[in-house]
Amino acid sequence: MISIYYTENEKLIKSDVILPDSWVHLINPTQEEIQYVYDALSVDIDFLRSSLDEEERARLEVEDGHTMVIFDTPLVELEGEGYVYNTIPVGIVLTENNIITISLKDVPVLKYFYDFRMVKFSSKKRNRMFLQILYRNAALFLTYLKQVDKMSTKVEEGLHKSMKNKELIQMLKLEKSLVYFATSLKSNEVVMEKLLRMAFIKKYPDDLDLLEDVIIENKQAIEMCNIYRDILSGTMDAFASIISNNLNIVMKLLTSLTIIIAIPTLIASLWGMNVAVPFKDTTFGFWMVMGIALVCSFVSVIVMIKKKML
Repeated sequence: MISIYYTENEKLIKSDVILPDSWVHLINPTQEEIQYVYDALSVDIDFLRSSLDEEERARLEVEDGHTMVIFDTPLVELEGEGYVYNTIPVGIVLTENNIITISLKDVPVLKYFYDFRMVKFSSKKRNRMFLQILYRNAALFLTYLKQVDKMSTKVEEGLHKSMKNKELIQMLKLEKSLVYFATSLKSNEVVMEKLLRMAFIKKYPDDLDLLEDVIIENKQAIEMCNIYRDILSGTMDAFASIISNNLNIVMKLLTSLTIIIAIPTLIASLWGMNVAVPFKDTTFGFWMVMGIALVCSFVSVIVMIKKKML
């Protein structure tokens, strides 16, 4: 899908053709759409295809006066009964008169702009808009990290009395998400450090200040990600032990009950043998045997309570 926008009087306007100072947004484009952008803007076709690979690494390239930046952006998707956080690459190509964004899916960081929730941006100021996208991307990482932390806290509450694997699997998914986040944030940091040395960034002090703010936000996200990952890893280890301990408590209780029940069974078995046994000729022999069994069971209960087995 291809969408073309341009800003005028602080309004985002959709266009049917690529005009100068417009924003060309591609979401999982077809070969015909890629060819159309290539013919209209003479952009290296590899620049348009690179970010469509989910495994593409974050990087910066400059060729024929065009600058391509690929960075990783967070994405939340529904999986089963819960949500999974992942990252996918997004490509931005800066030409002399246009800005092009390419992504395999409709990502929140760009949706924030074409939904026009992001105010005070202009497609005419390509470099500034590019840096604003990077800033929004770093802020989005921070938002999702807070959501992961809240979800882990909620799952942790269910783990206190759980003896199943469901909660641990949910925690494992969250830890997996944090690993993806940490890897992507570090890759983005390398790209941003390279951007600091680019001439088009140094050209305007405001752009340089904005990039420095982006780097600070990204570093904060990296630190938060590492903290949450360490906490989550420690929590998983702790609750794996708790689940095992809960199971041991249940098994100990069942074993104790089995022993208590086995005592009357044993006594009844002894008096059930086809040989001469005490009380066989007594009228109340049955109740005497039952009394002995109950007394023995009661004594075993007392002993187990003192030994803290019950």
